Amino acid sequence: MKKKLAIIGANESITLLINKAKELGYETHVFAWACGDPGEEAADYFYPISTADKDAVLTKCREIGICGICSITSDFAVPTINYVARAMGLPGNSERTDVVARNKYQMRCALRDAGLYVPPFIQAGEDFTMEDAKDLKYPVIVKPTDRWSSKGVTHVDKPEQLMDAVAYAVKESFDKKAIIEGFMIGPEYSAECICQNGEVYVLQLTQKLTTNYPHYIETGHIQPSNIPAERQSEVKAFIKKAVAALDIKNSAAHAEFRLLGDGNIGIIEIGARMGGDFIGTDLTPTSTGVDFIKMVIDVAVGNKLRFDVVSEPSPVEVKFIFTSEDIQEMEKVSADKMIRKHVFDTDFTREVVDSNTRHGYYIVRK
Repeated sequence: MKKKLAIIGANESITLLINKAKELGYETHVFAWACGDPGEEAADYFYPISTADKDAVLTKCREIGICGICSITSDFAVPTINYVARAMGLPGNSERTDVVARNKYQMRCALRDAGLYVPPFIQAGEDFTMEDAKDLKYPVIVKPTDRWSSKGVTHVDKPEQLMDAVAYAVKESFDKKAIIEGFMIGPEYSAECICQNGEVYVLQLTQKLTTNYPHYIETGHIQPSNIPAERQSEVKAFIKKAVAALDIKNSAAHAEFRLLGDGNIGIIEIGARMGGDFIGTDLTPTSTGVDFIKMVIDVAVGNKLRFDVVSEPSPVEVKFIFTSEDIQEMEKVSADKMIRKHVFDTDFTREVVDSNTRHGYYIVRK
């Protein structure tokens, strides 16, 4: 009989996980809201159960007799994955990870307590007043404590902008909380990691391109990054300490950070999952040649990690479409360099306010 793997989520990127699991010989049992996502059809078995309903997912997983549970790019899936894994004695992360890897304020506290650099920060709620911010030094970044994809994020240069920024972040937050933190100046990167039994492996460093003030929406990602070779060892050592500070022991991890002018490394945030925006699913396998999705499955089922290079490594970039000029640039890419592309719409009168409202993307070998 095939071993049975539980997968949380059913969106387009999850189909890559489903197909990889099938390729490896697993029977796939997929849990998500029923909304016509492609993973519903790709799964061997699909269960229209809310991914937030941890007990319902656990009950069904016990009934099935799963050998592991995983997802790839969703922060929202992480608590359910870990809850089921702990209850069934499967590889996963701790209750502490569920808190500090999903709440940006708690994450800042954990990194600070581990002796790692963090900018000044405070938490704000619906009762926030300017008196609470009297000691802030500007500029600052305001964002929800529990959202992603640039939702609710605002750069604030002066006090008179702060209340609106907090209201915006709190409105976007599930918990109605925001974090206000000192703005870290320096180029932005991310580290793509896989963790097993508490050992953190940094597979690749990603150069991240973003819009500027006020929302800092990602416009593209490049692998390998342009971090100088002589500094990469220091960066990787710091990232390993930061991931360990969040108790991420058995999963992928995606750490976003800046290299600051004073020599510090400033963590933006860390997720106990692959990087989204095609970083984990497409860029990391292309630039390193390793099978990152297989690694996620191996960790989930307790197989010892292997780092075999299974394809020829190639520099790679994803570019996101914001304007008609971006479409024109995409059309200039030769067929041999284009990996894939998708234009969602061409209504360029519509404002792009976060990562979910971009007009499309294309992934190219460099």
